[in-house]
Amino acid sequence: MLKDIAIRQASLDDLDLLIQWRMEVLYCVFSIPAETDTAELRQQNIDYYRKALANDSHVACIAVEDEVVVGCGGLCLYDEMPSPDNPTGHCAYLMNIYVRPEHQGHGTGKRIVRWLVGAALSRGIKKIYLETSEAGRFLYSVLGFSDMKNMMHLSFSE
Repeated sequence: MLKDIAIRQASLDDLDLLIQWRMEVLYCVFSIPAETDTAELRQQNIDYYRKALANDSHVACIAVEDEVVVGCGGLCLYDEMPSPDNPTGHCAYLMNIYVRPEHQGHGTGKRIVRWLVGAALSRGIKKIYLETSEAGRFLYSVLGFSDMKNMMHLSFSE
């Protein structure tokens, strides 16, 4: 059953709420133990939001049901070198898509993603990347996302 969910863009006025949700996402996705000191990570995210929301390089949204926030999402906006498949070079990275478990299964995640894709399209962005968990793979494929070939990843741990 589809519930009455409103998706709205978040702003710097919502910074505390955005940080609360970002940290919840990080604890969930990265399985961070509750006793872990995340003060520096939290501050880095505060700094990121302050800069990126102010210069419009990030679009954040929240999903609200009956005046209660039940989910969130974000879109990092950036440019890559123009190419035949993306002549403008404008891109977006879909991230931080999260709906609390007790509110899942009602189409909220799909609504968040569609809202963010619309935000990208309204800015002329037609190339959107994302990383997904196995749990999110079905949602993204239903919405038209597909696996990319020939991609690799290099990461460094401290």
